[in-house]
Amino acid sequence: MTITLLGVRHHGPGSARAVVAELARLKPDIVLIEGPPEADGLVGLAADPGMEPPVALLAHVPGDPTKAAFWPFATFSPEWQALRYAAEAGVPARFCDLPAAHSLAEKDDAGQDDDVTPVQAVRIDPIASLAEAAGYDDPERWWEDAVEHRGDTPFEVIAEAMAAVREGHTPDEKEARREAYMRRTVRVAIKEGFTNIAVVCGAWHVPALTTIGPAAADDRILKGLPKVKAEMTWVPWTHGRLAHWSGYGAGVSSPGWYAHLFATPDRPVERWLAAAAGVLRDEGLAVSSAHVIESVRLAQSLAVVRNRPLAGLAEVTEAARAVLCEGDELPVELIQRRMVVGERLGHVPDSTPMVPLQRHLREEQRRLRLKPEALDRELELDLRKPLDLDRSRLLHRLRLLNVPWGEPRHTRGKGTFKEAWALQWRPEFDISLIEAAPLGVTVPAAATAKIAEVAAREGAALADLTGLVERALLADLPGSLPAVLTAIGDRAAVDTDIRHLMAALPALIRAQRYGDVRGTPAEGLAVIATSLLARICAGLSAAVSGLDDENARGMVAHIDAVTSASALLDEGRERWLGALRALADRTGLPGVIEGRIVRILFDADRLGDADARMSRAVSLAHPPARAAAWIEGFLSGGGLLLIHDPRLLTMVDDWLVGLRGDAFVEVLPLLRRTFGSFAPPERRSIASRVRSGSATEKDIEYDDERAAPAVRTVMGILGSG
Repeated sequence: MTITLLGVRHHGPGSARAVVAELARLKPDIVLIEGPPEADGLVGLAADPGMEPPVALLAHVPGDPTKAAFWPFATFSPEWQALRYAAEAGVPARFCDLPAAHSLAEKDDAGQDDDVTPVQAVRIDPIASLAEAAGYDDPERWWEDAVEHRGDTPFEVIAEAMAAVREGHTPDEKEARREAYMRRTVRVAIKEGFTNIAVVCGAWHVPALTTIGPAAADDRILKGLPKVKAEMTWVPWTHGRLAHWSGYGAGVSSPGWYAHLFATPDRPVERWLAAAAGVLRDEGLAVSSAHVIESVRLAQSLAVVRNRPLAGLAEVTEAARAVLCEGDELPVELIQRRMVVGERLGHVPDSTPMVPLQRHLREEQRRLRLKPEALDRELELDLRKPLDLDRSRLLHRLRLLNVPWGEPRHTRGKGTFKEAWALQWRPEFDISLIEAAPLGVTVPAAATAKIAEVAAREGAALADLTGLVERALLADLPGSLPAVLTAIGDRAAVDTDIRHLMAALPALIRAQRYGDVRGTPAEGLAVIATSLLARICAGLSAAVSGLDDENARGMVAHIDAVTSASALLDEGRERWLGALRALADRTGLPGVIEGRIVRILFDADRLGDADARMSRAVSLAHPPARAAAWIEGFLSGGGLLLIHDPRLLTMVDDWLVGLRGDAFVEVLPLLRRTFGSFAPPERRSIASRVRSGSATEKDIEYDDERAAPAVRTVMGILGSG
């Protein structure tokens, strides 16, 4: 009987090539691989042509999405290559690490393992220790020189080195359990009659498996472990999630580079820099063949100077920066994102175990020609087109299920038929889909049930409920509206806080106004919206009384939101402006609220004395802080008014000039916040007018002859010319 231990670095291309070669030489009758044994039944899928790494094993506890873990595999992962070898050679492959049922049961207390994500910090970094002993300050560079750039991996030497690093090291409880289970798995294989056993595991564990020993000691370690019911499947993964910075403990800093080293053993430096040149050309940068040749020479020269067996990532990056990018860091960052890390998203075959909701989403992605990608890409939709409208509905439904595959983006122009999205698929979305699986077997059914669940939740805020109406309409789920509208009516009837009603109204009005744009019925919304607005108008006077500065600014935000929304409601704008007009003449309002109301009424042409009101607000009768707050409310949203109305600019300027030094210092933070919110061109224009002394209207000269063409054009647009 022979037991061969192949100690590897997780996701090491040199290790992967060496594992393939060694397994071909050994011809084992069983291969044991570090990983959760619940996945043994999924091993055969590794040979499916539809399985495209990077992929990951996902273990989860049904009904508890907080208990889930991933075991990622890339093409250049030694473990993946071991799975592929076993499938092609027709020999059994099994996973030999601690079962996920135990590790997930302990997740809340102890985190995860160093080859599982998310992960607990590793106490000892064996590669860093070996690199330091070899005189390297960079563990990645040492591993590349010692292993990845070699034609083979010296498994015996690595085992001896790890034994030296582990000397005097006492495994912690989690580590001891994992290694005890690995030894137990080897014993089971021996008992079943296998005589040529290959074990592929992290090099750190090799010393613990060199002597299998009696079962009793390991049984004591494994006795009484907590356990949960765990289910396992394959899910797509990304190269970005293999990177160290993604939070994956056994990750590598350059998965794209490692994938290149594995796939291109012949002239990797030349091919890498040629590919980098192609990436830059795709972005419109001029990169010639001569650039590539010179960059290869520079990378190789750097490797010689640094006594490296082959130019590594550091050398090719420096060569690309100096020659291909001509010292510009932006193209270097592009190469880093596209190639060093990579934007690859794996794929799992249809035969992979999935919940019905996952399978339905996959069918919808095919039908709508929306391919999940790791790359963050922009998608603009025209809702007048049936295909784009269906795409929009799917993305909105998924957001209801906590699957934000698409993030809404602002579109140019104000057309209600346009939508823009930023799409990026993330592996954890599969967990959200599994969590939502009990809600329905299709995306619309699950999203409808989710809306009903939220609407029935006790303590749901009124604004959240009205926002839910808008989301239901965007997702084209009219069947969910009755329950939400009932909940809104019940909550609004007992909610006496006007701020809650003001926060809830805009989403409700938007839903009522734009529901028909998408062909979605929204009956009943106008009645509720009109009722809410009436209550807001009636209670506004009391709601703005006695507010401190912070709450007053919060109320201004509510007033702005209702002002914008009321314009979309039939007769709503007049009712709302009437309430503000009555409030404008009241004394004792907070300065920021009074200033904002005056500005809204001035813009709506409901006030003819805005300049007189500003003059009174900044007079000596009011403290400087209140005057500054009034100006903040009046001017918030932009400085164009000061540019086009010299009288108001003169008032503000005269008020500032007349402040005492201590008063100016007192109001300076408010003024800085107000003017700092203006666009830079607005600030420059205001400063130019004040500096030139042309703030007053009499200093401005108009050229009627030059203005005439522009006036005729505007009048034609307005239909008055």
